[in-house]
Amino acid sequence: MEEAYKEEAIYALAELFKIFGDPTRIRILYAMLDAERCVNDIAGLLGMSQSSVSHQLRILKTSKLVKSRREGKSIFYSLDDEHVRSILNMGMEHIMEGNKG
Repeated sequence: MEEAYKEEAIYALAELFKIFGDPTRIRILYAMLDAERCVNDIAGLLGMSQSSVSHQLRILKTSKLVKSRREGKSIFYSLDDEHVRSILNMGMEHIMEGNKG
């Protein structure tokens, strides 16, 4: 791997982990783990304002962790792909293993 490309990839990975570093964003991602949801549904599930959820969804969408689709006047959000689900699952497995000892 070319060194400059490798450095660029390392910084991109660090930025990705920064996005995962916010508990609110993790809660939002978990809310979409098994179903797509609209902002109102996510806000209700998590006890947050719609504007706070929308702000975090913009960050998650820009980072390509969630995608959206419009249905009439509603916009539904879901995890962007299986990689996001895998990252969440592997992270939680790691945490749970650490709590065993």
